[in-house]
Amino acid sequence: MASTVRTATMRFTAAPLLVLALFGAMLTAAPAQADELRNREYWLEDYGITKAWQSSKGAGVKVAVIDSGVDASHPDLAGAVVGGTDVSGAGSPDGTKGVGKEPAHGTLVASLLAGRGNGGAPGDSPKPDGVVGVAPEAELLTVSTWLGSPNPAGKSIDEQIPAAVRWAVDNGAKVINMSLSSSSTIWPQSWDDAFLYAEQRDVVIIAAAGNSGSGQGQVGAPATIPGVVAVAGLNRAGEVSQSSSTPGITIAVSAAAEKLVGALPGNAYADWDGSSGAAPIVAGVAALIRSKYPSMTAVQVINRIILTAKPKGDPVPNNLYGWGVVDADAALNAVVPLATVNPLFKLTGSLQDWITVHRRADAPPPTQAPEPSAPATPTPTVPPPTTPVALPPSELDSGLPAALVLGFGALLLLVVLGGTLHLLLLRRRFKAEEASGNTS
Repeated sequence: MASTVRTATMRFTAAPLLVLALFGAMLTAAPAQADELRNREYWLEDYGITKAWQSSKGAGVKVAVIDSGVDASHPDLAGAVVGGTDVSGAGSPDGTKGVGKEPAHGTLVASLLAGRGNGGAPGDSPKPDGVVGVAPEAELLTVSTWLGSPNPAGKSIDEQIPAAVRWAVDNGAKVINMSLSSSSTIWPQSWDDAFLYAEQRDVVIIAAAGNSGSGQGQVGAPATIPGVVAVAGLNRAGEVSQSSSTPGITIAVSAAAEKLVGALPGNAYADWDGSSGAAPIVAGVAALIRSKYPSMTAVQVINRIILTAKPKGDPVPNNLYGWGVVDADAALNAVVPLATVNPLFKLTGSLQDWITVHRRADAPPPTQAPEPSAPATPTPTVPPPTTPVALPPSELDSGLPAALVLGFGALLLLVVLGGTLHLLLLRRRFKAEEASGNTS
């Protein structure tokens, strides 16, 4: 069945905190058959995706699209959306209603990731109509968030994003796509535990680098979070896009971000640009790998994507292309050493280490237990004064040590006795001499 493309023009603007990483979109200006749009998906050939389909099409892998909501009724997404929720408080409970400033954005992203086309399967002859995604047999979970403008339901981004990530993990997502970015490299502290929760439960998270054409000068969160695969945008010639990408040391790989085509709510299609499109291409590749190698860990999946990318720029990695241009065929079929540590940690360190180091300065001082109170010092009591007793002169304190006084007294006594004895002896001698007549 063929679908017509509605004529209209859409422009997407940036919000100061967190926005969908889509630079601009314009619906094709003249009616066209959906299969004509399908033929314009140049990335399927250029990035080795059609070759990769010989090994895997993503069957059995759930991919969460944390975005503005996904229209599950679009013919190209029929049967693709298997679950969803809304964390904004303003959408439908199943996450299929578009919300926020760009309500169509999530459907564009979802079709690029896991569109099934309509009227046939990929590889059929004739070709199917509509948009065929990178992982056309993957299952989608949609999580609608309100981004880019004040949320009428009152829920902030600080609250929505961690709730979305946790819901996706708890509902079986093995890959999470986040085609959104911010003007800041730092993310709210409320996100820490949710992203760590996903990492510890073996989930691959892909995020868009952001768009310089929207005034963003560098990669912003969540693409700066350690362990997250940050995707830069390329133009049709495979060079870094001047409008649909941003530089940064956390860039992992790069993919198409210009002259894209995608599905819109209401059975429509659009031409569009933005690193919002580069991210689901890489997320689709991650789904292909996880389908072919179901026992492979998230770290090993990321390692395959990075090590098989076609090197671009110097040195490798670099802040424009990361390790290079994603190559789906090589990512699935090349011989790659198994990794035990996320290679992205070489750039940023682990998320747990980052939290430990960088949140320390922001954390309030720990509450200290009160020190045990010291025993009360007794107030010294002064005994009442006594009436002095008059002592005889011989008992008055001379101020000299008692031993010295006693010793001096004994010596004086010996001198007196010695002198007296000497006088007696002299007297006796004198009398004896007198008696004998020998006087002088």
